[in-house]
Amino acid sequence: MISDTAFWALTICLGIGTFLIRFSFLGLFGGRTLPDWALLHLKYVGVAVFPALVTPLVLWPEATGGVTDPVRVIAALAAFVIGMRVSVVGAIVAGMGTLYALQFLLG
Repeated sequence: MISDTAFWALTICLGIGTFLIRFSFLGLFGGRTLPDWALLHLKYVGVAVFPALVTPLVLWPEATGGVTDPVRVIAALAAFVIGMRVSVVGAIVAGMGTLYALQFLLG
């Protein structure tokens, strides 16, 4: 186990590091307009990060012991299709609805 002193030192250092990371964007760039090339790249951050967060949960879910579940894949596809056609809220509702309906119907 880690000692109390080491734990608190690490916690304080991580807090300072987190503050500095956030301050670098909010404090330094908060009142300025970012260059066009930076805005262009930042526009795609969500599109790149969100699938990286969701894909492991769909393909190797903890609930099935890491085994791919066709019900989750179908629900993810339904959410994707509705998300492309309607909205983010529609995608969430379609994904959740499809997942719960298929789990209920297939047991």
